[in-house]
Amino acid sequence: MLTAYTARMAGVFDIDLESEDLSDAEEDVCHISVEETDPGQTEEVELTGAIVNRDSERVGPDCFELLTVLGKGGYGKVFQVRKVQGAQTGKIFAMKVLKKAKIICNAKDTAHTRAEREILETVRHPFIVDLLYAFQTGGKLYLILECLIGGELFMQLEKEGIFMEDTACFYLGEITLALGHLHSNGIIYRDLKPENIMLNHQGHIKLTDFGLCKESIHDGAVTHTFCGTIEYMAPEILMRSGHNRAVDWWSLGALMYDMMTGSPPFTAENRKKTIDKILKCKLSLPPYLTLDARDMVKKLLKKNTTQRLGSSKADCGDIQKHPFFRHINWDDLLNKQVEPPYKPCLQSDEDVSQFDSRFTRQTPVDSPDDSSLSHSADHAFAGFTYVAPSVLESLKEGFSFEPRTRPVRRLNSSPRTPISPLKFSLSEPFKASGDGEAELPIQAKPPPSENCATQPIRTPGRTKKKGHRSGR
Repeated sequence: MLTAYTARMAGVFDIDLESEDLSDAEEDVCHISVEETDPGQTEEVELTGAIVNRDSERVGPDCFELLTVLGKGGYGKVFQVRKVQGAQTGKIFAMKVLKKAKIICNAKDTAHTRAEREILETVRHPFIVDLLYAFQTGGKLYLILECLIGGELFMQLEKEGIFMEDTACFYLGEITLALGHLHSNGIIYRDLKPENIMLNHQGHIKLTDFGLCKESIHDGAVTHTFCGTIEYMAPEILMRSGHNRAVDWWSLGALMYDMMTGSPPFTAENRKKTIDKILKCKLSLPPYLTLDARDMVKKLLKKNTTQRLGSSKADCGDIQKHPFFRHINWDDLLNKQVEPPYKPCLQSDEDVSQFDSRFTRQTPVDSPDDSSLSHSADHAFAGFTYVAPSVLESLKEGFSFEPRTRPVRRLNSSPRTPISPLKFSLSEPFKASGDGEAELPIQAKPPPSENCATQPIRTPGRTKKKGHRSGR
């Protein structure tokens, strides 16, 4: 999103631009003052999204061709799409379509949608999915994301049953860097599980689905929402005693255990028994794990948060120093110079063989948008439109305009200051007051056994969890 930048036009003008969202041509108009090299002469130019984006970046549903259904939930669908107009024509993306009418029914769901959109714009990291565009119609929200055609890590785990320690070490290392980056920005993830970890075409991981994230959790701050996926939830979430970023390191421990044994550390036939095991049962480790792996799992799955690895101010720094990662060069890993243990076998950029055929065999249809919200309800999605900085950089190259002579008016006197009952700001349009978190239903996995010790290896055919995220 363009918030402010300076461009020099043919050595004649110095232009300072400010806009709430220059990609939304229907609503956004930016008033700028243009000062010639003679400081005594100024004139104002009205800058609209149509001028900046010059046709190609007035992005909407008609800019994308639907190719395949990749997933489906209670709020909408995810499609593989091809861009057919403007910049990046021909490139393949994933398009997440959300229905406003279903989201707006619950203020907490609306807050989660705003948070996901804002986080995807704010956070840039090699192991976090990239947001390229965001736009909306009367009844729907659209997020255009990079298409990660390697599929879910869940699917790879399903094929392999368990990972060898060197394979698990690679994936856990990349995940640790991603979580550490989120934490450094005051964001806790809270839904780490194999289904939310995608692989790109090279086999590197990317975290996806930021609907349960919580922002502004820095040192000393806690939040209390009961949310997540039960088998990976930390005890302090279950007890509602207040939690912080340490919950992500518990989830990393549960995921590590899952990768190397075939199931999460605590599972049972129903939600209550699973919670009881997480809170009360002693961790049971299979004998084939190495000493370093056993030590790291134990330290990540400490029920006492003050004793948990990663709970100090050093955060991911403590985890990176653990002997389990002694062979990892963290700079090489961050720069994707370490060869992934598995490279997806893909025929083309459109190959969806790594996705669940229950979805990919469906006919891709984005149902007609015939719904509309009240004016006040639609304010909840103000500022949703977005174009990635990488796209905007190319727009600056060919930027041009024709200044008009008109009375000089300073930027701070512009009458187009938006007014919203939700008190969004121009620089942070989705910052809303209050906690704004959802309490979501959770579904447990099938039981491995009746006692506290879990089965060490899952038999072929992992059970994919459904419904625990309310379709999110």
